This record gives sequence, structure tokens and C-alpha cells, in this order.
Amino acid sequence: MRKAIPAILLTAAGFAFVWQYEPSLSAESVALPPASTAPSSPPASGTAPARTVDGSAERNRHGVVQVQVVFTGDEITDVKFLQLPNSGPSRTAGPRLVHETLLAQNADIDTVSGATMTSQSYISSLQAAIDAKGA
Repeated sequence: MRKAIPAILLTAAGFAFVWQYEPSLSAESVALPPASTAPSSPPASGTAPARTVDGSAERNRHGVVQVQVVFTGDEITDVKFLQLPNSGPSRTAGPRLVHETLLAQNADIDTVSGATMTSQSYISSLQAAIDAKGA
């Protein structure tokens, strides 16, 4: 019985350590194409001007996520991070979330596996920017 108590405590401590572990980025990270490119010529006279709107700053346990959305008319043409946690999962999720946003053209996108909190904060900040644009 005396040996069981330290063994249980050490096992619990080991589980706590593993539970809090955050792996770093692997060398084989996926590179996505740039979100958008700047136009080489000024927009045509009938084209709506670009409008930039900042989303809300959303805090999670890894840090703060805040986006800046560029709209051309009603189209989302670019999303930039004003704030993003410097954790491996957040750095990996950022480009994927932007890519999905540009495809969906709204905040109804899936979370990135392994970066759920960052994804949820991103979606909230993005939705706030979309709502602010409509006001």
C-alpha cells in the first residue's frame, strides 16, 4: 500500500504534464498560397472600393486572436491577423482559416483540428468584422 500511493501520484503528475504538452510545428508544414494579391492597376470606374474592417479581439487560453477583413463590395478579398497566439497550432491554423474564409465568403467555416480554441476565436472575430461592415 505504501508503494501504491507514490506510484499513483507520479502517474497523475505524468498525465498532467502530457495533457498540457503542445507540440511545435513540424518541418513538413503545409504552405498555402497567399490569401490575395494586390491589383497591379487601379480598379475600374464601376468597381466598389476596398473597405477594411477590424474584428473584435477574442481571448482564449492561448492568447488573443483578432482579424482585419478587406471587403471589395460584398466580397471578402483578404483576411489578415492583427493578433494571433504564437503557439504551433495557432500558426498552422491561421493560413488554413483564411483560405477557408476566402472560399466560403462568410464565417461559417470548420475549425482546424488541434487548434479548436484559436479557430473559434478566429470565427468570432471574423463574424464581428462582417457584422461591423454591414452597419
